[in-house]
Amino acid sequence: MLRTSSVYARRRLSLLAALTGLISLAALFTGPSAQAALPTPIAASTARTYLSQLTVATEDRTGYNRDLFPHWSNQGNNCNTREVILQRDGSNVVTDPSCAATSGSWYSPYDGATWTAASDVDIDHLVPLAEAWDSGADSWTTARREAFANDLTRPQLLAVTDNVNQSKGDRDPAEWLPPRGAYHCVYARAWVQVKHYYGLSVDSAEKSALSGILNGC
Repeated sequence: MLRTSSVYARRRLSLLAALTGLISLAALFTGPSAQAALPTPIAASTARTYLSQLTVATEDRTGYNRDLFPHWSNQGNNCNTREVILQRDGSNVVTDPSCAATSGSWYSPYDGATWTAASDVDIDHLVPLAEAWDSGADSWTTARREAFANDLTRPQLLAVTDNVNQSKGDRDPAEWLPPRGAYHCVYARAWVQVKHYYGLSVDSAEKSALSGILNGC
C-alpha cells in the first residue's frame, strides 16, 4: 500500500511539473509582448470585397482644419485616447496618477523599432484626419469626426515611431507605406476596413495601390 501511494505521489509530481511547463510555454505566447495590439483587421479576402464597394472619387481638401476632429478625448480614469493606446500597445507600461506613461516599451510595427520612452512614440491615425476629410468626412457632424479620431474599436489607432509617423503625414497608400514591408498587408487591410466602416471614398491611385497590396496577401 505504501509503495502504491509512493508511485501515485511521483505521478502527481510529474503531472504537476508537466502542467507547469505547459503554462510557462503558454505564457511565452499569451504574456505581454512587444507587438502593437492593433485590433485585428479584416481578412485580405474581405478587404478586397470591401475595396470593390468603395466609391471612387477625387479628393477635395477645401476647408480642412485638424481642430474639426476633436482628438485625444477623455476615456475615463484620467486617461485620454493617446494614453489608452500607449497602455494597450506597450509592454510593462507604468503610469502616474494622471495616466501619463512613465515607463514601458513600445514596438513600432511600421519600422520594427522598439522604444522605452513614450515621448518617442506617436499615436498614428492610420487613415489620417485630412485624408478622411478629403474622402467624405467634410460632411460629417463634429460628433462623428470625434468618434473617428478616437476610435478604439476599429484598427485606426496605433503606437508607432514618432518620426516615421511624421514622414507619413496625411498621405494615402499610393503615396506612402510603412518602411517595414512585412506590415503592408496588415496596413492595407486595416485601411480598407476603416474606410468601409465610415463610408469614405478612395481616389483611383489609392484604390490601385491597395488592390496591388491585397492581391499579394
